[in-house]
Amino acid sequence: MGNQSVVLAKESWSMDMKRLFNDELPKILVNGAKETLWFQQDGSTCHTARTTIDLLKDTFGDRLISRFGPVNWPPRSCDLTPLDYFLWGYVKSLVYADKPQTLDHFEDNIRRVIADIRPQMLEKVIENWTSRLDYIRASRGIHMPEIIFKM
Repeated sequence: MGNQSVVLAKESWSMDMKRLFNDELPKILVNGAKETLWFQQDGSTCHTARTTIDLLKDTFGDRLISRFGPVNWPPRSCDLTPLDYFLWGYVKSLVYADKPQTLDHFEDNIRRVIADIRPQMLEKVIENWTSRLDYIRASRGIHMPEIIFKM
């Protein structure tokens, strides 16, 4: 992999979202589940391009939590978002552990790490979420210091 960077442009993100919603989402949702599904994303610029927000509003209606969406992305939400406080760091630490040298190796590592996440681990993530929520309530919304994730 070396020192390569990948930039996901606004247009590319929108195309990825269209493919996800039109091709992949219907495969995993059954019996009208899409009508009750909520979608949450952060305020990153590529996530909030007009074409992306329009697509998300068309797909999820009022069940969209996003900057420029019907439900605004909440402040301090990185402290309460399992993707931010757990998943990205966890996956990154394991994906890069064996220093992948090719894109195929890198992608295989990602697939393996994600597939190895077990329900028990996700239960711990949710338990940690409730502790975080209690902390934020008690501190009146002050940003959380680094907290050791207990597994």
